[in-house]
Amino acid sequence: MNAATSSGGAAGALRDVTAAMLRDWPLPMPGAHADKEVRGHVLIVAGSPEMPGAVLLAATAALRAGAGKLTIATAASVSAALGVALPEARVIGLAETPDGGLLAGPAADGAAIVPSLQQACERACAILIGPGMQDQAACTALVTALLPCCGTTPVILDAGAMCVAGGDDGMRFATPVLLTPHAGELAGLSGADKQAIADDPHAAAHAATQRLNAVVALKGATTVITAPTGETWSHTGGNTGLAISGSGDVLAGLIAGLAARGAALEQAAAWGVALHALAGEQLSLRHGPHGYLAREISAEVPALLRALSAH
Repeated sequence: MNAATSSGGAAGALRDVTAAMLRDWPLPMPGAHADKEVRGHVLIVAGSPEMPGAVLLAATAALRAGAGKLTIATAASVSAALGVALPEARVIGLAETPDGGLLAGPAADGAAIVPSLQQACERACAILIGPGMQDQAACTALVTALLPCCGTTPVILDAGAMCVAGGDDGMRFATPVLLTPHAGELAGLSGADKQAIADDPHAAAHAATQRLNAVVALKGATTVITAPTGETWSHTGGNTGLAISGSGDVLAGLIAGLAARGAALEQAAAWGVALHALAGEQLSLRHGPHGYLAREISAEVPALLRALSAH
């Protein structure tokens, strides 16, 4: 699928992400007779023996966001269990390092990629890498090996997969990807002070975008999304109940699902952040502001999509 043209604001403009703004920036919609191929194919490369649930959360969210097909590549030791837990998915089992990292191929240096994973990259409409991954060296090797296989397919790097953008030798992306750090993660990637990032998230996100040639969704009480074009979006909403283990995995999956449908990375991020926050607000009405679970967020999304898409 082709990504939708960004229309959320002119270059250099700051836009508040509101329901009205999203209605004026509609998501690509499949036709009434569209099949699963038209709805988009998501590939999620994620997880580890200790955190297989991160894959389940992200994958469920991608489907709830409207993607039509799903492939998961994860640790071989947990791949069968995930296939049973998520029968909608094709699951590829990857070899593991002693520290729980994923290997794209038979060697730790990523010199070769298993054919099933390479084919999945080539067929995907959007690719999410990172939730629940362990072993930073293995993460770096895997992302470095996979990116050349992705071509111009939208790529979201979340959690451990963002390690390729850190340090003085951090990768500058030839084709922009989307990064989803919170202030602490961006501090680790950039060397900047965490509190300084939290105090001025707009400046921090812009600096990261320019340094990396990436769309950056800097998560926080106010989430700031910046694009290499200079466009900026800001969203404030949700509640503290969203600050729970697995919530970020759900957000990454929502964004990937929307990107697979054809949304540009910045549009998928803006819509994903808003849907995530609105789902938290809906859950807080039933359960209170604390105590609902990350696994419950995705089920709120289809109704919210319908409401936001109505004029």
